[in-house]
Amino acid sequence: MSSPLVWISAGELSGDMHAAALARAIREFRPDARMRGIAGPYLRELGAETLFPMENLAVMGITEVLRYLPAIFSMLKAIRKDLLQNRPDMVVLVDAPSFNFRVAKIASEAGIPVYYYISPKVWASRPGRVHFMKRHIRRIISILPFEKTFFKKYGMEADYVGNPIVDMLNLPALEGVQIEPGRIGVMPGSRNKEITTLLPVFSDAARRIRERRPDASFHCIKAPNIADSRIMELWPHDIPLTIINSDQRYACIKSCELLLAASGTATLESALIGTPTVVAYKVSPLTAFIIKKIITVRYVSLPNLIMNRPIFPELLQENATSEKIADAALNWLENPASSALIRSDLAELRRIVGKPGAAGRAAQVILKDAGFMPCA
Repeated sequence: MSSPLVWISAGELSGDMHAAALARAIREFRPDARMRGIAGPYLRELGAETLFPMENLAVMGITEVLRYLPAIFSMLKAIRKDLLQNRPDMVVLVDAPSFNFRVAKIASEAGIPVYYYISPKVWASRPGRVHFMKRHIRRIISILPFEKTFFKKYGMEADYVGNPIVDMLNLPALEGVQIEPGRIGVMPGSRNKEITTLLPVFSDAARRIRERRPDASFHCIKAPNIADSRIMELWPHDIPLTIINSDQRYACIKSCELLLAASGTATLESALIGTPTVVAYKVSPLTAFIIKKIITVRYVSLPNLIMNRPIFPELLQENATSEKIADAALNWLENPASSALIRSDLAELRRIVGKPGAAGRAAQVILKDAGFMPCA
């Protein structure tokens, strides 16, 4: 059996993190597997051959992407050439549908099987994209339980493998981490635009919180692609801030009474760990207008979507103000019953999401389907 060449495209930091976990799982079954594609820091750490760094795609919003279009088209041209020259045994796409759908079309038209790990959220907007997926994607590997039912309605099977975040958290090890009274985590996102937009709002909310809770301390859990200096540029000098590196984020989240976080993967991490989180997000007015026209779900954060009710407050666009963020945080800090209730909800969510092992199960689905699963 020849050594498999796995071409991976991870479009943003959270996708790169999950792609690296999948790559490790693939190598547990096939240590000889080679990884190549669009890689971020986690995949590069595993030695993935990098055609383009993931950071080249780390843009946000709809209007914000427009000025990057010439560079993106240039990348797609280079990807087509690379796929045709190297003929990987499989292409594995991780989230980021705006870019990865184009990669899927290139690969499928070249006769290369395409596997989508962490399915695009077509259930949230533009469900007609399922028809594109049926044409160009060989297998969909789902990480949310309701996705399997959604795809079945459109005549497409999805393999539900559980959620990969559970694999990364090591929840039993976190049980020994004690909650520090007054400790508040700040997670402003992994993209520069997110941080520039949200961190000043979070810092002003921190000032409001300290007026009522002088003992409050703030700990910014930063993404590995963001420099400490960038965080400090956007945070006022008179409010003490401890910067926490990404490799320590789970213990820090567990130690916090609550978090202020950008909407994204971090909110499911905090929910599974059991830490109440105020979710905030802002995009340009034009992007917000377009999103409102196409979105088909009631919530933006994964914990609320999974539970189908607002267990985390979502403060979006004009509601993402320092006053409202501080009020939501103080409600938990000053109301133990409210904090205990949400922690009970989060324990229920953890049971719903299920057990560890998602990356390993996904690796087996892909390798078996592609004919690279070793015999037992």
